[in-house]
Amino acid sequence: MTSTDSVSSLLDEELVEAERRQPFVSFIDPLKARRNFRRAVSLSRALRGSGPDEGNVKVEDTTFDVPEDGRKIPVRIYAPHGAKQSDSLPVLLYMHGGAFVAGDLDTEHDRCVRFSREVGAVVVSVDYRRPPEHPFPAALEDCYAVLCQVAGGAGPRGWDGTRVAVGGSSAGGNIAAGLALLARDRSGPRIALQLLLYPALDDRLTSQSFQRFPRASGWDVEDSPLMWRHYLGDAAQPHEYAAPARRAHFHGVAPAYVLVAEVDALRDEGIDYACRMMRDGVPVELHCFARTFHGFDLAAPQAELTRQALDDQTAALKAAFARPS
Repeated sequence: MTSTDSVSSLLDEELVEAERRQPFVSFIDPLKARRNFRRAVSLSRALRGSGPDEGNVKVEDTTFDVPEDGRKIPVRIYAPHGAKQSDSLPVLLYMHGGAFVAGDLDTEHDRCVRFSREVGAVVVSVDYRRPPEHPFPAALEDCYAVLCQVAGGAGPRGWDGTRVAVGGSSAGGNIAAGLALLARDRSGPRIALQLLLYPALDDRLTSQSFQRFPRASGWDVEDSPLMWRHYLGDAAQPHEYAAPARRAHFHGVAPAYVLVAEVDALRDEGIDYACRMMRDGVPVELHCFARTFHGFDLAAPQAELTRQALDDQTAALKAAFARPS
């Protein structure tokens, strides 16, 4: 096991202070966790200064309707300023992190701004329903409903439904991976890329990295079973859409970009997932960023490793959108 003090010794020097100031958020009480998580996000943004320039990105909060049951799914849409309906822009459907329980549309606002500006794409960030009030499959079905509308051009918005990617970090990466599986199995929308950033994929919690890094960057692995319990609800056997690492085969699943952090309990499940997709013929770009921790790019946006990670993600999205549909 690696202590909190020794974790710092494994990190890039630009990330040490950012890791130390990451507040610890317990997920025993979901309502309290949401409040504390939101405070942590606000504090992190305040400490790191102003975010990316929004002057060239139009931001709109709206909802997508689900005709089947009348639900309205809140989303935040990011689009390059000056874009016209005739431009037929590609779309990234993005799911925020927060251990399924916490997080909201503000959690990864800065990342979504950057993606829209630098990729030249529409980003649709989904405020999916959260457990334990709404356990699996609520979040996944919310996001799938939005995916289907986005792939259909989202009505009069004129988006390019043939160039759609899905992405997310941590718990959001889980949902993005689940969407890629679901879309293939339902013969649903074609996904150009699944962008999985330090994703939480395996409820079994048995990897070597899970044992090695019990506490890093404010996350205590003792909260991991709680996170999964909240998300899975009363399910006796987790479905592979909920815990994608339980999937046996990946033939025909969308191409993937997988990023993992070296000093992260989730590292090995992300690597294993990427390698298993590769073995089944899925095109995969796998990046393990040395000397980084879970969520490093959100906590330390000015660090050189963060710049490299965001440049790589942007390049992967551009390449995916450039490929023939």
